[in-house]
Amino acid sequence: MYTSHIPQPPHTAGRHHQPSQIPSTAESIQADREKWEKQTYMTLPGSHVPQSTTDFIAIDQGNSSPKFIRISTWHMPNTSRLAESLNIPIVAVIQPFADLDDREEPVPVVECNESGPARCEKCAAYVNSWCTWIAGGTKWKCNLCAHETRVESEYFSVLDANFSRLDYSERPELQKGTVDFDVSESTNYWASNPPLHLSSADMLSDPSLSDVARKPQMMQYVFALDISHTSVHSGFLTSVCVALRNIFFGRPSEDESEVMRSCLPSGCSVALVTFDDVLQFYDLSPHLVTPRQLVVADIDEPFLPLPPLLLLLCPRAVIECLLDHLQQRQTSLPPNTTPQSCLGSALRASLAALAYTGGHIVSFVCTLPGLGPGQLVPLENINREESLENRKLYVPRDIEWGNLGEACVDAGVGVTMFMAPTKFLDIASIGAVASLTGGDMFFHWDFKPLRDGPIVESQLRRLVTRKTGYNCTVRVRASSGLRVDQLMGNLHLPDPTTPTFGVLDSDQAFSTSFSHTATLPPHQHAFIQCAVLHTTVDGRRRVRVINLAVQVAELAADVFRFAEMDVVVAYFMPIMHMPTLKISTIHEELTEQCSAILCSYRRNCAASTVQTQLIIPEAFRVLPVYTLSIHKSKPLKARYIEPDARNYHRHKLLGASLRWTMYHLYPRMLAVHDLSDSIALPHPETGFAKMPSLMRGSHIFMQANGIYLVDNEELQVLWVGGSASPQLVLDLFGVDDVFKVNIRITELPVLDTRFSKQVRNIIAQRRKERGGRVTKLLIARQNFDAAEIEFADMLMEDHNNAALAYPDCALLLNKMVK
Repeated sequence: MYTSHIPQPPHTAGRHHQPSQIPSTAESIQADREKWEKQTYMTLPGSHVPQSTTDFIAIDQGNSSPKFIRISTWHMPNTSRLAESLNIPIVAVIQPFADLDDREEPVPVVECNESGPARCEKCAAYVNSWCTWIAGGTKWKCNLCAHETRVESEYFSVLDANFSRLDYSERPELQKGTVDFDVSESTNYWASNPPLHLSSADMLSDPSLSDVARKPQMMQYVFALDISHTSVHSGFLTSVCVALRNIFFGRPSEDESEVMRSCLPSGCSVALVTFDDVLQFYDLSPHLVTPRQLVVADIDEPFLPLPPLLLLLCPRAVIECLLDHLQQRQTSLPPNTTPQSCLGSALRASLAALAYTGGHIVSFVCTLPGLGPGQLVPLENINREESLENRKLYVPRDIEWGNLGEACVDAGVGVTMFMAPTKFLDIASIGAVASLTGGDMFFHWDFKPLRDGPIVESQLRRLVTRKTGYNCTVRVRASSGLRVDQLMGNLHLPDPTTPTFGVLDSDQAFSTSFSHTATLPPHQHAFIQCAVLHTTVDGRRRVRVINLAVQVAELAADVFRFAEMDVVVAYFMPIMHMPTLKISTIHEELTEQCSAILCSYRRNCAASTVQTQLIIPEAFRVLPVYTLSIHKSKPLKARYIEPDARNYHRHKLLGASLRWTMYHLYPRMLAVHDLSDSIALPHPETGFAKMPSLMRGSHIFMQANGIYLVDNEELQVLWVGGSASPQLVLDLFGVDDVFKVNIRITELPVLDTRFSKQVRNIIAQRRKERGGRVTKLLIARQNFDAAEIEFADMLMEDHNNAALAYPDCALLLNKMVK
């Protein structure tokens, strides 16, 4: 059946196996997608949930949607002994601000008075749809700890014959699993100003404000721009200035009509700071014709030369003048200037501007910071062999970066970094600030303006338009018999159970593990509640409360049948151990964890099967290939990867959503040359365009006359076979010879052909799923372009990336299970 496949691409090896004998990830994803295309998911416990890779419509019936929270098994083991015997970790992955489908109801907002929402007197859990009302409505019983709490007089309502409140229909918090409590009027929920552990030189405010509750304010942004020689001559600075102008004020067309609107939230203030070997601040007062530049040469103890009120403004004429001036810096920069950067000073000064309001620092970095706080020495001749010395490159080399990150979190400030280096940047050090504050990272190695400029703008646009909260404090609670053990993600843990974030957005998730402290009553429910106290972009203080109820099971078969493989895969990501363990050791432990789950299933649910047969539970049928994909991921790849690339992908995987993680580990692959006439084209009546089915990521399934698109959420590669039809090549690229295709194009040409429209619609749909974020597109012609190596590395079922092929991995796991 597969005898006509192409030869193995570069960097692959191994034997050919019969692929029909092992489970297919593509088939699993496609089957689940087709199932939920025609039905709605009802959130009450007891049914199978859609996979994280599936687009679905959920109706909140008092239990939170899986878009907000997922758990490793939707039937909780009732004892610790049962949980340990199954080797399925009890883990929840929480994405508090996940985007909802336009057809779904928005999360309801509950207005609260000065006393705030009703909470349990014992465990402080928030009132929710699973609480019960007793004593004629004068008390309510907490579903987490069973404590009875007296109802405040203003919240009282009499009960009907079914012991439900008469105002039930008017109380969203008693109907929905996910709600927002607006606590802007309650000072008890306001954020506190940071303690005075920051250097006094950082502050230009009244020290008496320390530890005083501050009234919620609209989001304020500080954009810190690297104007070093590297940033200027690579074109990065110019591209950033163009992107900022379009983000702030929209992008006008030639006839002055606006084709892309401004997306900066209305009422938000911005400040611009530039840095090289000194700091430059800009007075953005509206009465000025041009911004006034103020230079701070003391980078070791940076200070604000103006009050924050004069820095954080948004007058269009003044900002446009400043951006024009920065774009002209290339003509005024002396030749052969040595690149210098005082990034630590710029972040300290930006923090000072936001210290008593909170906000978001967005920094653009090209050069290793060799000056000021946290200065780093360039590393030459990094050893390519794995060693103890190399593992030190996965932790900050200077404690200042960790201290700075903690200071930002204490002030309610998040830091996001756009990085465009040409040399080693030490992301392990400078990236610690973003990781601790919940900020994002965007990495553009060898920046090219034409290729990467539109990508940077789309990333910035997504950054300011997605649902975001700042000054966030999270608390996860569980019902009696369960304990919260460990929280993992890009976050700061001032204490083991209360993570804090400078910013928390809709693309970000974190995970928490649980353990048993007592036996749970079988055939009942176990409860988890996550509360995220945050300030919205428009200046409201709110608590997003996410409630989850799951069935309690006493049979191993039930636990396995309702297990969630995606959550287990996310928990398996052992990248936090990179500084302490060898990569080969991590691979071994990961394989052992996978085999332990399969062995537990055989022992507890399939003991009578033939010992030579690999028995895989339905919920974990593709766990082996995802285990292999983790081996091949850039943080854990066995062959040499630049330390900056490892650390960047480590950061992304620690805080990514489940959907992003699964598609990144096992990239989506399509055979675009086989599209039917109606696929990926809008239906004439509904306007809905059905997307094509996925295929398995292996060269065994490819043909030399094919055209294939592979996408790992960071990169898209369009592979063109050497024997591809000239008509298809003409319809897609506008030339009829595959060797005349321009591989430097950043997007496909707009042609009036069906094939061109179909492929461009597929790419546009992927972009829409990512919230408008553009990814880099590479063209790889068979046996001709270097991009084919990137393409080959994304075929996870092949023998590549210094790891086994999928069939060999399955064979190894079978031997371990036996």
